[in-house]
Amino acid sequence: MAHVTVEGGEVVVRLGLREGLAARRRQIRVPVSALREVHVERSWWRVLRGRAGSGTWSPGRCSGVRNRPDGKDFIAVKAQSTVLCLELAEGAPFRRVAVSVPDAARAERAVREVMPQDPGPEHGTGPGPRDAPRRPPLQHEGGTADDHGRQPGAPSRTGSGAGRPPLDAERVERANADRVRHDHVVPGTPGARS
Repeated sequence: MAHVTVEGGEVVVRLGLREGLAARRRQIRVPVSALREVHVERSWWRVLRGRAGSGTWSPGRCSGVRNRPDGKDFIAVKAQSTVLCLELAEGAPFRRVAVSVPDAARAERAVREVMPQDPGPEHGTGPGPRDAPRRPPLQHEGGTADDHGRQPGAPSRTGSGAGRPPLDAERVERANADRVRHDHVVPGTPGARS
């Protein structure tokens, strides 16, 4: 597993032997000024964004670089572990560094202590690290959101008919003309037929 420390003005991610060999590097150094957000992800597979690039991508153990349209992510995660995610500003070598660490909560606190309070105009006008929107907790984390982060009742982009034209009343009437309709009445209630 990786170990994350803060040394001067840099966050240093030292990879374990296995992750280092798979990713073809032993450490990642990130300037503190490039940090935009840090958070812990309990579902290791949720950090896998984009397409697999250089590295090793076997089931349950992923180490290397993933390519995305807006940059690259560095990943060193293994199944059944918590992952420390460092979101970085534009211009950094990676957009995200996500690594499995033994004590993710402690590593998150250590990095949060040195994070800049204001991203500054040179890094964009987005929210600061402490104001960034947080995803809702998933069901296995005690929350009510589904695996896509949607709250109950929120429409799906693909399953709710979004993007389809409204129903044509004439076609609906023709389709239902041959259907036999029955009144649904619960036996034993007033108005029920015997």
